[in-house]
Amino acid sequence: MRQSAGILLYRKTGTEPEFFLIHPGGPIFAKKDLGVWSVPKGELDENEEPLHAAIREFEEEVGTRIDGDFIELQPIIQKGGKKVLCWAVEGDLDPATLHSNTFEMQWPPKSGKIQSFVEVDRGDWFTYENAILAIKDRQIPLLDELVSILTKRVN
Repeated sequence: MRQSAGILLYRKTGTEPEFFLIHPGGPIFAKKDLGVWSVPKGELDENEEPLHAAIREFEEEVGTRIDGDFIELQPIIQKGGKKVLCWAVEGDLDPATLHSNTFEMQWPPKSGKIQSFVEVDRGDWFTYENAILAIKDRQIPLLDELVSILTKRVN
C-alpha cells in the first residue's frame, strides 16, 4: 500500500482552533475549491521515517520548516487507497509567504507540451466549520481527532 505523510498545522485564536490547509496547484484543480484542499503531505522516500517525511513534505509544499510537539493522529485511507499518516502541530505562518516546489506534466493533455506548475498554489487558515467544507472528505477525521484531543486538554 502506498503511503503519504503529512502535517496538520493548527493555531489557537480565541475559543476555537484554526487549521492550515493547502490547495493543489496545476491546471486540474485551478477552478475547483471546495472538497479539494488538503493537509500538506506527500509520499515517503524509501526507508524514510514517516514523521521526517511529513516535515520534509510540509517544507517542500509550504516553504516553511516546521517544528514543535507533534501529535500523532490515526491514519486515514484516501479514496485512491493511499494510506495517509499525519501529525498535528501547533504553529503559525502567514499564507502569503507560501512558496511551493514545482512539478512537470503534459498540458494540455495529448499536446506533447511539458509545462511546470507549482505543487501548491495557495494555503489558508480555516475554522472547523469552513475546513470540513474545503478539505477532501476522507481527511475530515484528522480534523475531528485533533479537535477532540484539544478539547480534552482544555477540560
